[in-house]
Amino acid sequence: MRTLRIGVSLKAYFGYRASISWLEAAIELAAASPAVRDGSVEVFLAPSTPLLETAVRLSRNTPIVVCAQDCSVWPTGAHTGETTAELLAEMGVSMVELGHAERRRDQGETDAVIARKTEAATLWGLTPLICVGEPERGTPADAARVCLDQLTRTLEPAAPALIAYEPVWAIGADHPADPGYVSEVATALREHLGDREQRPILYGGSAGPGLLHSLGPAVDGLFLGRFAHDIRNFDRVLDEAAAAVA
Repeated sequence: MRTLRIGVSLKAYFGYRASISWLEAAIELAAASPAVRDGSVEVFLAPSTPLLETAVRLSRNTPIVVCAQDCSVWPTGAHTGETTAELLAEMGVSMVELGHAERRRDQGETDAVIARKTEAATLWGLTPLICVGEPERGTPADAARVCLDQLTRTLEPAAPALIAYEPVWAIGADHPADPGYVSEVATALREHLGDREQRPILYGGSAGPGLLHSLGPAVDGLFLGRFAHDIRNFDRVLDEAAAAVA
């Protein structure tokens, strides 16, 4: 049976009350989906760090997975302002997003830093969601090489992880990357990554309703950002995922 993963990051778009309202609506929609309940569609949600405990509480007794948007390289200790992987795991978070292009740009994160965070997450049983992508549009072969170089430097060989292919030039754009382009890159990545269940590939980068069908079997789901912040679009993508696995 094919499994599709649908994830949403709220980034830092929402305030406290708006985050709770969105989480309540999204969890209710996802939990009511037969495809989510039978496991053929897996849903994960990544709110801002202060909302993680609320998300864990709201998703209790549902199949929805709670994902952090980041974690520290450091273990528990004298590291002011850090959120450790140990704390996230104890809280009930199951997944952590690492290496997003915006953190590379805004916080200066390097592959070496992301590798340390991946190691910390794995140590505490969190599933890493590793974001990779080329800064500028070129050929699919060039994009795949950039992504594979990033993965080689940030992820241990054969270690389980989700891979979010997010072309940097498509993040925040009006439209996602062309489906044919994405399919070529994802196919090239799949040839090197091996086991689809151990390392599913998701597409992110202005992803939204209507895209999943166009990408076909080359990807294993979508990692959504601002387009899914309209709960109606999230609902549409869930319906499209359910139809794809039916």
